[in-house]
Amino acid sequence: MIDYRQSGVDVEEGYKAVDKYKAHAKRTQIPGVLNGLGSFAGMFSVPAGMKEPVMVSGTDGVGTKLDIAFQMKKYDTVGIDCVAMSVNDILCTGAKPLYFLDYIACGNLDSSIAADLVKGVADGCVDSNCALLGGETAEMPGFYDKGKYDVAGFGVGIAEKADIITGGAIEEGDVIIGLSSTGVHSNGFSLVRKLVTDFTEPFNGGTIGEALLAPTRIYVRPVLEILEKFRPAGKSLAEGPVHGMVHITGGGFYENVPRMYPEANRKRAAAGKTPLISVFKKGSWPVLPVFDELVKRGADPDRMYNTFNMGIGFMMAVSADKADEIIAAFDAFAASDHAGRNAGMKAYRIGRVAAASGAVTEGVPSAETQAEQVKFE
Repeated sequence: MIDYRQSGVDVEEGYKAVDKYKAHAKRTQIPGVLNGLGSFAGMFSVPAGMKEPVMVSGTDGVGTKLDIAFQMKKYDTVGIDCVAMSVNDILCTGAKPLYFLDYIACGNLDSSIAADLVKGVADGCVDSNCALLGGETAEMPGFYDKGKYDVAGFGVGIAEKADIITGGAIEEGDVIIGLSSTGVHSNGFSLVRKLVTDFTEPFNGGTIGEALLAPTRIYVRPVLEILEKFRPAGKSLAEGPVHGMVHITGGGFYENVPRMYPEANRKRAAAGKTPLISVFKKGSWPVLPVFDELVKRGADPDRMYNTFNMGIGFMMAVSADKADEIIAAFDAFAASDHAGRNAGMKAYRIGRVAAASGAVTEGVPSAETQAEQVKFE
């Protein structure tokens, strides 16, 4: 006769992991949380005083960046990536993240490793001022290799319906502001792992593995602060100078930037106008050394902007007359005492919104259609 432990699932190690999780989750508690970890479901109350609250959600995982963390035995930063991928997406609407739930799966559970992963999740929640409301740890021996973990999660945010930034206000002549990334963030690692096989190699004062594990920047605090700072008196955020926002994730510039234009282009089509496109000025921001290193190791230089963020992790299309003020406000935030992990973040004027010379192909992105919508000069 065999029991659950003999089949490969150590429930006692699971109990130890949950006890360690609770201390990390406690750091993320914010007003609105109605219960703690351990319940069957997490509860969060809708903030009082909202007229037409809209719930905004996002979900993602860390991807094969996890493999580098396992090889380097550094587990406490990839949880930040997990949170960042969801909350930065939610932020593109102008919504404020409220809470996050994580999912950790493994072959054989080590409570210390799992606790480090959750520590990173909690750090990401603190950075985005949202609560770690719950999660799941699944031990699946024989399904996952021993020593391997998968990490994913989802976040929920909220916005007043009138405040939602849809991209519909984007206009020809708007300035595109780019916010600096911390590195590769959490996309393109299947290619990275083909190019880099020894993560202990010296690079830029440390190792290449350390550079690659730099956690994804969470843009929630600075962006929400700047949105409120430039909110027109007595009006909604959607009536302010920030017209559209983009999180640069998988697919780099070419796949992500066009995602802020559909609403504006529908209006332009109804008015008989050509679609809007993005025109970027190369050299207007510093491409991080890690991307140059990937090219040296064999990455196709002509495809880098199709895969990586190239030093810009978040973009905003803003009114031209407010662009300089908004850039200065971001720089002031990055230099402030409450900047946290965003200390040193830079904002750059990297491009402009232009009218296409003719029709732009819609549908599934291809090399040809992407080149119609994103151009460099």
